Amino acid sequence: MSQADSIHTLSLKGIHDGVHTGKFSVMEATDAYLDRIERFNPELNAYITVTRESAQAQAVDIDNRIRKGELTGAMAGVPYSLKDLFCSEGVRTTCASNMLSNFISPYDAHVAAKLKAAGGVLLGKNNMDEFAMGSSNETSAFGNVRNPWDTTKVPGGSSGGGAATIAARLAPMTLGTDTGGSIRQPASFCNITGIKPTYGRISRYGMIAFASSLDQCGPMAPSAEDCAITMNIIAGLDSRDSTSVDLPVPDYTANLNGSLEGLRIGLPKEFFAEGLDAQVGAVIDRAIKEFQAKGAIIKEVTLPNSHLAVPVYYVVAPAECSSNLSRFDGVRFGHRCENPKDLMDLYERSRWEGFGDEVKRRIMIGTYALSAGYYDAYYLKAQQVRRLIKQDFEAAFKDVDVIMGPSCPTTAFGIGAKKDDPIAMYLEDLYTIPVSLAGLPGMTFPIGFAADGLPVGMQLVGNYFEEARMLNIAHQYQQWTDWHTQVPAQFA
Repeated sequence: MSQADSIHTLSLKGIHDGVHTGKFSVMEATDAYLDRIERFNPELNAYITVTRESAQAQAVDIDNRIRKGELTGAMAGVPYSLKDLFCSEGVRTTCASNMLSNFISPYDAHVAAKLKAAGGVLLGKNNMDEFAMGSSNETSAFGNVRNPWDTTKVPGGSSGGGAATIAARLAPMTLGTDTGGSIRQPASFCNITGIKPTYGRISRYGMIAFASSLDQCGPMAPSAEDCAITMNIIAGLDSRDSTSVDLPVPDYTANLNGSLEGLRIGLPKEFFAEGLDAQVGAVIDRAIKEFQAKGAIIKEVTLPNSHLAVPVYYVVAPAECSSNLSRFDGVRFGHRCENPKDLMDLYERSRWEGFGDEVKRRIMIGTYALSAGYYDAYYLKAQQVRRLIKQDFEAAFKDVDVIMGPSCPTTAFGIGAKKDDPIAMYLEDLYTIPVSLAGLPGMTFPIGFAADGLPVGMQLVGNYFEEARMLNIAHQYQQWTDWHTQVPAQFA
């Protein structure tokens, strides 16, 4: 096997070290991934846009800058991809929608600019559920993504393209977004690590919005260490985002090797009740016993209002999406219908042709919830219950350091199995939505395979701005297990 043939097996640190010690060039690393994308993406449909020419141009420039000693950081020379809702200067940014199918962004999102400045090489933009609305990556206008572990199954959503990309090693790291579980659920389905930081920890500037009080960017990669390296680059204050938090950014890699002795882990009894598939529960139970064997203390906690999270979310998120997507009207930007009769026809047909069914459904629900006479009954009430869900977590964290449980009630389901049943699809986010409503950090990391042979991920929830502790816990687990290193045989 040549050096180029094995680059995709390396971690972010491994690629960085290989480039900086001269084992291979940035161009060789970039071409290795571009060749894998060309070979495997037709089967998976994980990328909407592949930026081959610009990636190779970046690689030449970064190789020169590394040789001159101008770039030394942890991301210098490392390829990556982005979910296709992060604006990238000069690159098509579609949100997987006909509404933006030809939109070329004139600027970089904050996180895209940070990775570019750090010397990363953008390979392309990952497929996703349209405007991040979905749990299976089947609502994309560019076709559904297939799960590398079983191509008849979904990869999860909305960051399913990113999850499939990492699982098949078509990039060593990608950035996804999580509104109600859109990093954590696909990470579980695809056997990768993904973290949704505390709301406000990472700037949303240049991230095309779905639900502004919930959306948060986060890294997806094979390991917790890879996610920690990425967090060091993208976290921090951005004055262009009013929700960005002005708090010092720790070194997320500094305490990865800290001991878990005495760690208090809370298990929400509501997450282990009816609804959790038995084979998923068995894998979760085994992993919890492994933590206990390493000195962690297991406690039961309760989140009594968590059963209300899904209905609350499907009032709050559609209401905010209705507001955010009103700008796509066929006038300022986005798809414009042909030969409109008048202004109203322009609005109606442009939006009807540009948006898919799931986006239309959520816009209509949200508009209804915000309309005169219903705002107090629905949106205001949902925000009040959201506060109760947040208070449940605050009470639990008085007794425990972190909370653990399933990321999803099942393993990956079949393509088309739930597409015509929105309620069944919405319940896939049963365990992840409460965390998002509370604004807490959550992550998923691989813990094994269920009896059906498909991956299972553990959800880890920390207190506000305690991402470093969560990354330490996941990293320690990944030191005594090798689940996160496993790749589907045809993509190895």
